[in-house]
Amino acid sequence: MEENNNVMYCSHCGAVIGEDEDYETIDGDIVCADCVENHTTTCDRCGRIIWTNESYGDDYTTLCSNCYHNHYTRCSCCDTLLHEDDAYHLDGYDYCSDCYHDEVDKCRSIHDYGYKPEPIFYGDSSRYFGVELEIDGAGKDSDNADEILAIANKDNEHIYIKGDGSLDDGMELVSHPMSLEYHKNYCWDDIMKKAIYLGYRSHQTSTCGLHVHVNRNCFGENRDTQDEVISRILYFIEHHWNEMLKFSRRTEYSMNRWAARYGFEKTGREILDKAKKGNNGRYAAVNLMNYATIEFRLFRGTLKHNTLIAVLELVDAICDIAITHTDEGLSNMSWSDFVDTIKQPELIQYLKERKLYVNDDINTEEDI
Repeated sequence: MEENNNVMYCSHCGAVIGEDEDYETIDGDIVCADCVENHTTTCDRCGRIIWTNESYGDDYTTLCSNCYHNHYTRCSCCDTLLHEDDAYHLDGYDYCSDCYHDEVDKCRSIHDYGYKPEPIFYGDSSRYFGVELEIDGAGKDSDNADEILAIANKDNEHIYIKGDGSLDDGMELVSHPMSLEYHKNYCWDDIMKKAIYLGYRSHQTSTCGLHVHVNRNCFGENRDTQDEVISRILYFIEHHWNEMLKFSRRTEYSMNRWAARYGFEKTGREILDKAKKGNNGRYAAVNLMNYATIEFRLFRGTLKHNTLIAVLELVDAICDIAITHTDEGLSNMSWSDFVDTIKQPELIQYLKERKLYVNDDINTEEDI
């Protein structure tokens, strides 16, 4: 401001401000009414007049420097202006709601139990297997999950990890659908060794299961055809329940709790009708509650590679005979007849270990 013999000058444009003319004081300087109108604005939060080119707001909110730095921030991703009460904080950065949840989804190693991404199919087959392998004892730990995922998803996302309330201190490894051959050539052995190194166990717990999903459409083109095959799968499992229990490595108590049988009937169709009533919910030996898959839930968890492959080969063999045999043919098939059809070395080895093939004494590696 310049003042001489009661004459005032605008500090912005230098114009003379008459005694009867309006003016404002901005940061201690006198500013004429025209400059106030054309070059200033008002902070929406505190009402202070500020220069337009010094506003820290956006197209919708005008802010002085003090209000912005003390009460506002910007999204580190999309630069949206945010009041401090509306900002989300992650790893030292501020985010708006949309960007925060996008970032969490991208960086979160352990997803919520209900997480289900769009499936990615691996291998060339009409039959695909999705594995759910529970591991426990070393924490629902993001750092551990990152180490496992670094091995599992080296080239592309093959598995993801979820929390599971049935576990004491662990997590669930879930594979995208893979053909049997793809599973056999996949790095499951390395994943399991890493999990063991980190302190996880699966068989050696009271909590862990190994569940195998199979796509329904591999059983036929329509629902009726699929149901015919599924009824024979249920019949086989009920008909050979004692052998399946031995194969599963579960106790009778554990099976009843997590993978209960539907109960033997004279025909597979009768067992299927009982299953469709849903009395067991999803906690059935074969869960039929998913639209696109059936889920074999019988098996105890494992971190032994041969056991995992043997389980997948057994499920594959059961699906094969349910497709190729009639109801009568299946009812006449003994366990020995079924075992005679097995050619896969991993499955034969496992059957021998469980005394379900030939009762020879063999060297057995302990399940983990």
